[in-house]
Amino acid sequence: MADDAVRVAAAAELRARHGELVALLADAVAGGASVGFVLPHAPVEYDQHWDEVAAAVEGGRSAVLVCERAGCIVGTVQLTPCARPNGRHRAEVQKLLVLRSAREAGIGGALMREVEALAVRQGHRLLLLDARGDSVAERLYQRLGWHAFGTVPDYACDPDGTPASCTFFYKPCGGSGP
Repeated sequence: MADDAVRVAAAAELRARHGELVALLADAVAGGASVGFVLPHAPVEYDQHWDEVAAAVEGGRSAVLVCERAGCIVGTVQLTPCARPNGRHRAEVQKLLVLRSAREAGIGGALMREVEALAVRQGHRLLLLDARGDSVAERLYQRLGWHAFGTVPDYACDPDGTPASCTFFYKPCGGSGP
């Protein structure tokens, strides 16, 4: 992990590196990640996803952190603040993705620590996320001190269409938002 760099990416960079991001998402889905896609699907869905993410970043509705290794994006995670006036103290962590070839190197943990630090800098006091039940991601979040507050059976489908449980997590953070 020492050679890897985690940082916030601007919308222009997301657009410029669209192909890398599409490949990252395709790799995650092909590896069984439950991140909103069910196979088979049109490849344009990955394009549309990253176009929407770039638009959200450009509009200030989301932030994307990327992890680079040797100049290539090997992981991402998103932070989406709550837009409602009564929830501006919280944000949702979404779509932690790490290339399968780069896993087991601490990238997921590094992205999560940086997204938590970004949340604090933005003034958030509470973070939320969800993960497929009994998954590598669920175990990572537990190791990083996230608190499970419920599991819903058959909440979403895995990429192969099989219904799977989802565990919901929260983590207080040091922000001082409204």
